[in-house]
This record gives sequence, C-alpha cells and structure tokens, in this order.
Amino acid sequence: MKKKKAPDIRFKGFTDDWEQRELFEIADIIGGGTPSTSNPNYWDGEIDWYTPAEIGEQIFVNGSVRKITQEGLNNSSAKMLPANRTVLFTSRAGIGNMAILQRPGATNQGFQSLVCNEDIDPYFVFSMSEIIKARAETVAAGSTFSEISGKKLGELTFWFPESIEQRQIGHYFKNLDNLITLHQRKLESLKNVKKSMLEKMFPKNGEKNPKIRFKGFTDDWEQRKLLEITTMHARIGWQNLRTSEFLNDGDYYLITGTDFNDGKINFSNCHYVAKERYEQDKNIQIKNGCILITKDGTLGKVAYVSGLNKPATLNAGVFNVTIKTDNVDSTYLYQYLSGPYLMDYVSKRATGGTIKHLNQNILVDFPVILPSYQEQKKIGATLQGLDNLITLHQCKIDKLKTLKKALLNSMFI
Repeated sequence: MKKKKAPDIRFKGFTDDWEQRELFEIADIIGGGTPSTSNPNYWDGEIDWYTPAEIGEQIFVNGSVRKITQEGLNNSSAKMLPANRTVLFTSRAGIGNMAILQRPGATNQGFQSLVCNEDIDPYFVFSMSEIIKARAETVAAGSTFSEISGKKLGELTFWFPESIEQRQIGHYFKNLDNLITLHQRKLESLKNVKKSMLEKMFPKNGEKNPKIRFKGFTDDWEQRKLLEITTMHARIGWQNLRTSEFLNDGDYYLITGTDFNDGKINFSNCHYVAKERYEQDKNIQIKNGCILITKDGTLGKVAYVSGLNKPATLNAGVFNVTIKTDNVDSTYLYQYLSGPYLMDYVSKRATGGTIKHLNQNILVDFPVILPSYQEQKKIGATLQGLDNLITLHQCKIDKLKTLKKALLNSMFI
C-alpha cells in the first residue's frame, strides 16, 4: 500500500508531497533549568521564567509568574529563548502542552522547547500540538512521573510541507483560533455580567430591596422559607436503582447530578430506566419547568429543566423542587437559587464527613426573598435572556472547536 504523502484537504495551488522530518531537523530543542532558590540575587529580575503549570489553554505567552535575573540565568541550565520562533513544550507534569513565546524568556527543567528554524512556521508547529503530544506520550519514560528527553523528542518524525504552505496553514488556524478566543471572551464577559446582576438584582442579607430595580417597582421584598412556597421530593431509599438498571437507551430518561451542566440538564449524557421504574413515583416524574437541586456529590447545584422531549425521572442524589403557590414565578425562583445565596447556605449546613449530604430538613429552611409576582417575572425573564445569550456563544464555541478538530484531521498527516 502506497504511503500517504499529502493531507486530504489542501489549499489551492499546492501539489508537492510533504516530507517526513525529525524534529531535530526543523528546530533546536532547548531544555531549561532552575537557579538556586537560596540565592536572592538570582530572582525577581526581568527575565521571564516559565514552569509547566503556566502552560495551558493559551496560545501565546508573554509574561511568567516568577522572573529571574541575568545572574540567575548565567548560573543555571536555563537558556534564553527567542520570541516568535519558540514553541514551548512541556516535557513532564503533563507532557505536550504547548504555547508560542511572544517575548524572550527562559523555562525550568520541565520543558524541551522547539526553537524553529527560519523556514519553519511556528504556528504550523503549534497547530500540530495534539499530534506531537500523542507521539511524545508513547515514548516518554519514568517511574515517578513520565518525562520525555530532548533527544527522544527530537527523534520523533512528522510530515512537513514546504514553507509557503506551512505559513498558509498556520495563518488559517491562527484566524480560526482567534475567532474561538473572541467568542470565549464574549462568553466570559456575559458570565461576569450575569454574576454581577445576580448580586445586584436581589437584596443582600437583612435588606428589603436590591441595589438595582426595574422602573415602577417600589414595594419591599418579603422573605419566605423554601418550604412555604415549594414541595421537595427525591428518590427514597427503597426505590434506589442498581447500576445494572442504568440503560444506554430507552424511552425514560434517568437524571443524575452528573447530568447538570451550567444550569441545564445535558440529556445527551443521561442514562435511561425501565418504564416501571419511571412510574414508581409520580413526585419525581420530571417535566419542563421543574427546578432540580443536587443533594449529594457537588451540593446545591441547580438546574432548570427545558428541552425535555420524553418522560424523565430522578436518581438518588437530586431533589425535584415544585412550586406550590400561584405568586411565585419558576424562572425567578431558579435564578434566585442559582445565585450565591444557596451555595453559601448549603456549604455551612451540609452534613457528613468526607462525603457531604444535603438533607431535606436543611433545605426546607432556606430563606427566599420575593418581590411582587410581576417584578419576579421581569427579573426572571431578564436573567433568562442572559442565559440564552450565554448558551448561544457556548454553542458557537463548540461548533468552531468541532470544525477545528475535523480540519486538523484533514489538513495534517
């Protein structure tokens, strides 16, 4: 069978075969070091000095947590790495995390960084990070922790096109990454707005009015216990399910605490149960508009059920909170429970040693601050609108990441 020498997708005008090259051929591989921590003259200088913990999701790095002096650099095995040509590569404590150095700097011994040759595009190399990481992990060695040496890394072979095609591919993925980053920043901004509004649109403890209100509303808010406005049900002990009853498909969803995702239920993650298990308890038969709260594991997580397209029930570990009075809006109550107040209340009162539990007799006394029903509706709708925008941006990010993954599989060998 003929060996593949070109990717499935290429830019127009490129037809030459790609060449298989060792990393030693396309870059100098430079390790790092740590100046003596007992000598203060080596530290708090102006030279960036990176550790593996600082390399994560970011593409570029331009400032380290700790810095060293020129004297510290001279008296250690750390090396000065050039900007814009260096792709940092963690060689231990998580092999294969990569970032492009935007200004000259050094690293500790947890790196084997690639200083790319003039004819090699650094962003092309960075875009290969998952490919390089996977190969590096297969040859890493060590008893306490896995590590790859510069020699072993340099001997790994990968496929490279000519420089001009590298640059075009690198530029394309740089633009795609920038688009993903833009949506991530918008998402974080919206989440911060939501957090701020949750703090300002509800009264603080002991107060009867919030910091900001919609025009036309002036009445004091009232405090009620959760028990007074809702009923709470969970799967009781004798109804508990065995793991063998968790089905991979079916007609009846089983919702657990692990299915909670940013205030919603991720139904694609749910297991299923048999019909008789669903019908066993009407109080935990879930419908759109239900409010769910986790009582085991990560306590006090809240989800508002929407998008449910088939019958659903609960596993142990989740409360179904149902509003029992006409003057409480479900969207408002969900938003209030999603704020910092419930988590703070739960963290102070949860029972148990290593594994914490949220008992119903604790949750029923949780204080809820209520304005008039019309003001509740307005607040709930406003915060729900923000949630919808957050979901929209998250969906865009997920789609772009899926597209990127598919393109990486098709545009590299």
